[in-house]
Amino acid sequence: MISSRRVRNTTFAALAAMASLSLVACGSDPGGTTAAPGSSGSGSTSANASGLTCPSGKLNAEGSTAQANAITEVIADYQSACNNASTIEYNPTGSGAGIKSFYNNLVDLAGSDSALKTVAVDGVVEADKAKERCGGNPAWNIPMVVGPIAFAYNVDGVDKLVLNAEVLAKIFNGTIKTWNDPAIAKLNSGVTLPGDPITVFFRSDESGTTENATKFLAAAGNGAWTKEPAKAWSGTGEGKNKSSGVAEAVSSTKNSISYMEWSYARDNKLAIAQLDSGSGATELTGDSVGKAVSEATVAGTGNDLALKLNYQPKDAGAYPALLTTYEIVCSKGLDADKTALVKDFLTFFSSPEEQQSLQDLGYAPLPTDLQTKVKTAVAAIS
Repeated sequence: MISSRRVRNTTFAALAAMASLSLVACGSDPGGTTAAPGSSGSGSTSANASGLTCPSGKLNAEGSTAQANAITEVIADYQSACNNASTIEYNPTGSGAGIKSFYNNLVDLAGSDSALKTVAVDGVVEADKAKERCGGNPAWNIPMVVGPIAFAYNVDGVDKLVLNAEVLAKIFNGTIKTWNDPAIAKLNSGVTLPGDPITVFFRSDESGTTENATKFLAAAGNGAWTKEPAKAWSGTGEGKNKSSGVAEAVSSTKNSISYMEWSYARDNKLAIAQLDSGSGATELTGDSVGKAVSEATVAGTGNDLALKLNYQPKDAGAYPALLTTYEIVCSKGLDADKTALVKDFLTFFSSPEEQQSLQDLGYAPLPTDLQTKVKTAVAAIS
């Protein structure tokens, strides 16, 4: 459950410090998050003081389940700051569905855990379709939410499990079939592993989390993952719909494993594997996530802030499996009222205070240098 009145979690204190490092230069199920306008139609004094304009109007957004918990909270916070001057709805249908709804002009912005594709996939170039939807103006990938990918498991008697990208790749492609496989046992000396078959769950919907998980397996798995990373799963296992589906499946199924955003693993109280990138096991913590985020690079140009994540970080204490959720927006092309509301909401979303607050939900704040770039990009939307 998410509450708009947060209690700060000291577990993530180290992450706040890591967010100041410079940046080197991919939930709920459909039903949506809605905040309704109030009768005043005007922003509060505190909102004005913080630089928000709090325009009236309505935004429809759709996409990533990875950011569902984050954007739900941010919408509530924004509406509180603006005295419910507008309506903002977010439907967490998955990154693939969100992008399609965006370029088909069904929503005003999309949340995606991967940047718009600039090459054809299934005959569609997402960036070109989005540009067409934006009246011939480019759509920008604006990173807003950073979250680690948890490899959550349910094995009786195994409180600590260490895996690496190669072993994970072999689990997810079906090469490793039992929990006591020698490759798993080698990473877990002294741990009694059952001989039971491994049950793999994967996202059945098109998912940016799937794409980012397979990017990690392909980049760091020593060649064990040979399929092209994509939103559609290409490994073995049983499909479940959305982040909530795979989390619930692991929770209720013994000897199972899946990939999901950290917040869903935490919400379902699932055990999370530690990852060994060659320098020892790294636990998924706020500090280890912050170290990895600081090694990301900006791959886009201008105000298109598509990132390249480093899945083999140099820092021994960095957690290597990450995803970034982008807000996909028209750089130009929306009507003036929509543009004003998009800019105001994203200004609030990317503010240092709001970014820091997302730590309590299992996300990492954007590094300071990236926050500055995001602020510039949002201001340039016209």
